[in-house]
Amino acid sequence: MSALLELRGVSKNFGGVDAVNEISFSLAKGELVGLIGPNGAGKTTVFNLVSGIHPLSRGEVLYQGAVISGSSPTRIAKLGIARTFQNIRLFSSLTVIEHVMVAQTCRKSGLLALFSPIATGAERIRQRQALEVLDMVGLSARRDELARNLPYGGQRRLEIARALATSPELLLLDEPAAGLNDTETEDLRLMLENLRASGYAILLVEHDMKLVMRLCPRILVLNFGRLIGAGTPAEVRANQEVVDAYLGTSD
Repeated sequence: MSALLELRGVSKNFGGVDAVNEISFSLAKGELVGLIGPNGAGKTTVFNLVSGIHPLSRGEVLYQGAVISGSSPTRIAKLGIARTFQNIRLFSSLTVIEHVMVAQTCRKSGLLALFSPIATGAERIRQRQALEVLDMVGLSARRDELARNLPYGGQRRLEIARALATSPELLLLDEPAAGLNDTETEDLRLMLENLRASGYAILLVEHDMKLVMRLCPRILVLNFGRLIGAGTPAEVRANQEVVDAYLGTSD
């Protein structure tokens, strides 16, 4: 499989601290990969480097074969990389569908076109497309509710819907199961499997190991900014360095 995303010797230093140290890996089109490790291992920093929030100290990031290191978050989003965050970042005054429609402008013509009375036909098209996205995450029936009135699991889904609305090829999902109950987590698993089957590539940071082991055919493990393991769930479970650093023993 050809690489959609590739990290080559990527490092990030904050003062004298190596948050990410010489990390290299790739992700293919349509692949779902888990990125796990203890708190402070560098997982979110990797997301921030790929999405352009932080500049790299060393190395390079390639997307579809082109170097994107040093690009702005806006340009990277326009190229087809979307992300969510650990903490929910929704607009309390906007409805569910408005969140999606605003996100659509990331790769299109901007807010003026979205709300212009001259663009009535185009707005209807965007509304239809927004509903298609909300269908993908199970929120179309709640399209006109304020985002703040959604249950916690629904707000998590809306964050993913907002990322999907930018028409990405690659999703960076940062702990989407955080705070979810067992039923909500299972619903999330099924939704992510459907997204992968629809052709989206997904890089998933998650602490719910039951979810990661069931969902991800390939897993990468970070510890103290270093990549200490990679492979199938079975291979990761059998890696003693990974067990000692993060997974622990079952007894």
